[in-house]
Amino acid sequence: MQYRRLGRSGLQVSELSLGSWVTYHNQVDTRSATEMLAAAFDAGVNFFDNAEVYAQGESEVVMGQAFKALKWNRLDYIVSTKFFWGLSRESNTTVNRKDTLNRKYLMQAIDGSLRRMQLDFIDLIYCHRPDPHTPIEETVRAMSDIITQGKALYWGTSEWSAADIRAAWEIAERHHLHKPVMEQPQYHLFHRQRVEQEYARLYDETGLGLTTWSPLASGLLTGKYRDGIPAGSRGALESMSWIREQLQDPARNAAVGQLDAIAKALGCTLAQLAIAWINRNPRVSTVILGASKLSQLQDNLGALAVTPKLTPEIVAKIDAITLPLAK
Repeated sequence: MQYRRLGRSGLQVSELSLGSWVTYHNQVDTRSATEMLAAAFDAGVNFFDNAEVYAQGESEVVMGQAFKALKWNRLDYIVSTKFFWGLSRESNTTVNRKDTLNRKYLMQAIDGSLRRMQLDFIDLIYCHRPDPHTPIEETVRAMSDIITQGKALYWGTSEWSAADIRAAWEIAERHHLHKPVMEQPQYHLFHRQRVEQEYARLYDETGLGLTTWSPLASGLLTGKYRDGIPAGSRGALESMSWIREQLQDPARNAAVGQLDAIAKALGCTLAQLAIAWINRNPRVSTVILGASKLSQLQDNLGALAVTPKLTPEIVAKIDAITLPLAK
């Protein structure tokens, strides 16, 4: 395992990390989470990703219970969470409106996450989506204040436009506030434009770091959906019905079949090839993996050995297959 600076910060994150979206509470209980966190940690993973909205807060609970059981030194691991959607959806009043990054919500959201995860502070906090109804300056000041209060150490964004990230950074720079350090975008072989083009100037100009999600396109890049939706897969979950059409896309599944030949020639799995392809990008601070069982996690961690095998010639072959279908 190698470690990379998170943007311009001094924080070193493992090149592969472990996330909890979809899996924790829904597919992974505290016992299984503890087992996988321990295996990842033993392999050198030091960053574990979460979000307030995952399983309506229960994902944070599971991860917090696992951390408590493992009794790691707090200096040895990095944990994140993300804010935007909130948890209580019963109220439709303006003051309790969800899908927001206003100050009232953010200052209460951090306390809820700390309580669920049983932590004194969270290393990384993200604005999970942009909020067009709240002035960016209000959000920047609230996130900066959370860090000043010692409840978090660094803040960033997830799926924000380059223009909004730059606006947030410039507001923080102008008012001597804590600047956004990282962005968490979707990034995989079929989803590239934002990371490779839209954010291109931000890496050098603002020092933006990336903690990327969905390296396997929700499982599409494992090849498991080439013959339909298998029982027990992510695509079979009712909560994930919105991605079924994407998972069964004929053109992309045909491309996955072509990638399989490259993977076999390299002596690796499709998943390892897809993860290694992201890991070779020097702009990516860490690739967030997802796993519903230990064997899946162990297979994905095998991507570390594949990364050095991706020569320019092999990358060109991969691009020829996937770039025409990427967005």
